[in-house]
Amino acid sequence: MIRDWPCLTPLAAPRTGCQLQLAVSPNARRTAADGLHDGCLRVRLHAPPVDGKANAALLAWLAGELALPRRAVTLLRGDSARRKTVQVDAAAADVAQWLASVVPDAA
Repeated sequence: MIRDWPCLTPLAAPRTGCQLQLAVSPNARRTAADGLHDGCLRVRLHAPPVDGKANAALLAWLAGELALPRRAVTLLRGDSARRKTVQVDAAAADVAQWLASVVPDAA
C-alpha cells in the first residue's frame, strides 16, 4: 500500500476486498470526495437524503470512481446515518491508490 489510511480496512483472508469508512454530507453542489474527517473519508453528495437516493448515489459514484461494477460496492452499516461503512470488492492497495489521488494533501 502507498500509505496507511484510517478510513480503509482490508478484509481478513480468505475474504477479499476492503471496508471503507465514510462521512457523507448530502445536498451538496456536486458529488466529490472532500478529504478526511475523524477517521473517515468525507464525501459530499449531490443527492438528497430522501427514500435512499443518497445511498444509491453514493454507491454508484464510488463504483464509478473505482472503475468497478455497481454490485462490487455494498453498504454494510449506516443506512440512515451520515457515517457509513461500505464494503468494496477490490484490492485494498487499489482503493488506497484511488484515495491518494482524491485526497492528495492528507496528512
